[in-house]
Amino acid sequence: MELLVATHNQHKKEEIQQILGHDFTVKSLTDYDIHEEIVEDGDSFNANALIKAKYCFEKTGIPSLGDDSGLVVESLDGRPGIFSARYAGDHDFAKNITKVLSEMEGVENRSAYFITVLCYYDEQGARYFEGRVYGNLLTKNKGFKGFGYDPIFVPDGYGMTFAEMNPEDKNRISHRKQALDLFLDFLRSDNSSL
Repeated sequence: MELLVATHNQHKKEEIQQILGHDFTVKSLTDYDIHEEIVEDGDSFNANALIKAKYCFEKTGIPSLGDDSGLVVESLDGRPGIFSARYAGDHDFAKNITKVLSEMEGVENRSAYFITVLCYYDEQGARYFEGRVYGNLLTKNKGFKGFGYDPIFVPDGYGMTFAEMNPEDKNRISHRKQALDLFLDFLRSDNSSL
């Protein structure tokens, strides 16, 4: 089954492909020669995921998956939240991390979670799937794998950041994996050929 993921982010496409496995061919907007940025002006993760999935489906007619993910920090009143990718600079995660760490300076409560909301959009409309992974933020970067805020996030029950983990280990426990598992359960129940 071909699935269009509403992203230009190659890391995200590869991560989703790794998690979904060989039953799916994951395509990105770039694969369809769609280069315009989708304006994410929703006020929630669900709203932004819907904007992306619906845009792709209407543009191509192919069942599409919109994904909105972010880091939610308890002591920052939920920031960066839906603004995670552009918190200090559009998709400049070095600057984004620096901003979060400076705002967290001297703060004892370092609880945070990553969230992914997936919106699957086809001729039936929209369906949502959510995953979360809880953990704590470090005071400085550790590790070079992964992307985004991975170098400062240590998931509960682990002694290393997402950026220190092998991709396979991260993908077993990540917020995106949880949401994709729910999505796969839905597809399998909806389509016995999978």
